Amino acid sequence: KSQLVIFSQSYFQEMMRQQLESSMHAELEKLLDTSTGAEREVSKKDFEGFKNIFHRFLQVKGPSVEWIKIQRPPEDSIQPYDKIAARGLPDNVADSLNKLVVVKLNGGLGTSMGCKGPKSLISVRNENTFLDLTVQQIEHLNKTYNTDVPLVLMNSFNTDEDTKKILQKYTHHRVKIHTFNQSRYPRINKESLLPVSTNLSMTGQNSEGWYPPGHGDIYASFHNSGLLDQLIAQGKEYIFVSNIDNLGATVDLHILHHLVSQPNGKRCEFVMEVTDKTRADVKGGTLIQYEGKLRLLEIAQVPKAHVDEFKSVSKFKIFNTNNLWISLAAIKRLQEQKAIDMEIIVNPKTLDGGQNVVQLETAVGAAIKSFDNALGINVPRSRFLPVKTTSDLLLVMSNLYSLDAGSLTMSPKREFPTTPHVKLGSSFTKVQEYLTRFESIPDMLELDHLTVSGDVTFGKNVSLKGTVIIIANHGDRIDIPAGSMLENKIVSGNLRILDH
Repeated sequence: KSQLVIFSQSYFQEMMRQQLESSMHAELEKLLDTSTGAEREVSKKDFEGFKNIFHRFLQVKGPSVEWIKIQRPPEDSIQPYDKIAARGLPDNVADSLNKLVVVKLNGGLGTSMGCKGPKSLISVRNENTFLDLTVQQIEHLNKTYNTDVPLVLMNSFNTDEDTKKILQKYTHHRVKIHTFNQSRYPRINKESLLPVSTNLSMTGQNSEGWYPPGHGDIYASFHNSGLLDQLIAQGKEYIFVSNIDNLGATVDLHILHHLVSQPNGKRCEFVMEVTDKTRADVKGGTLIQYEGKLRLLEIAQVPKAHVDEFKSVSKFKIFNTNNLWISLAAIKRLQEQKAIDMEIIVNPKTLDGGQNVVQLETAVGAAIKSFDNALGINVPRSRFLPVKTTSDLLLVMSNLYSLDAGSLTMSPKREFPTTPHVKLGSSFTKVQEYLTRFESIPDMLELDHLTVSGDVTFGKNVSLKGTVIIIANHGDRIDIPAGSMLENKIVSGNLRILDH
């Protein structure tokens, strides 16, 4: 009898799944019928990918990992960077570089920093944007080694138009720039699990009905764009993928040499750069061994009972920087075999009108388990310098870093290699506001920790050392005078400066 109950339950669930799936397919067809021509064709391709992820979403039961099966990666599967670099570089660096394509993930907007348009167009240093710095870095490589490393930008429908306008300014630079677009997937109603859009347009009420499905979409959209085949035909072998806002993600010749010098049967198809966790990185995805394969474990996949264990710096010592080196031929093979397997990230959102929706996304690094001879390389922290907030922006605009050919490097004048911990309060969140609060960026060479809260401004040539905490209470305003030197100070209320 109990078997019968279980059978009828699973039969009922399967029927429900099939019904939801056929309703979804019918709705997608209706959406396609609201458009014609090229837009319809692009959306049709996008929807094939969406049907696949939606099908898998309906199949998933419970967590995607069984905690008991998680093992530490074998020693040789995460190599220290020093060991890779110790092999030195060959005489023909140009040969390796000509097999490389640099891909930047450029789908994000600058909204979290109070900016309109693509995040990559925010100025980060001496009027240079993220995109300017990227172009300068690759141009420098191409000129130095007389090579032809192209730059590929993966845009989203949010960033494509603005990015393409700006690309005209690089026509005379020695970098070929290609773009392709991430897919556009429909947001689905949390209750009915059906699309919230009524047609394919991006205007009016429908503008909130669409989303780019995370950077895991790179494999399908790169392949669908035709660019993957084009680059393979040009003799390119590897892509170096990173977030455009990670200023530490420059082309590393040692990692590239390691990849191209492997014997054919042992070719490493996927390298993930990882780095040591600090207390600030407890949420970062980590590498584990699972069912005999290297696998990325994200915090969203961890059962609630084990979240603290996941965050511990002692058990999971490293995290994913999202700097990845991937074989083009392997992407083509796996894409054609439909063999790339990435866990689904279910991202709940509330639209402006209060409607609850769900976005189904994937992450590029999660595909590591589908590639052969995958490897983690434990790189120096300097290769992970993301600018997510104005606190990060303050660091990269300061004298802690020097800029050379688009690359930021820690100033040799700083005595210890760690970056200071900076926390700017909500008055600094938006870039425009942040810029008006600093007459010039303070000297931070000897800073360990800075916390600023409330209505605070900084005059010219301020110097900050050790631990500095500045807190203006509600209704108060603190102006740090020009030329001040604050060392281990707490400044509070009405500009009383206390020793820390």
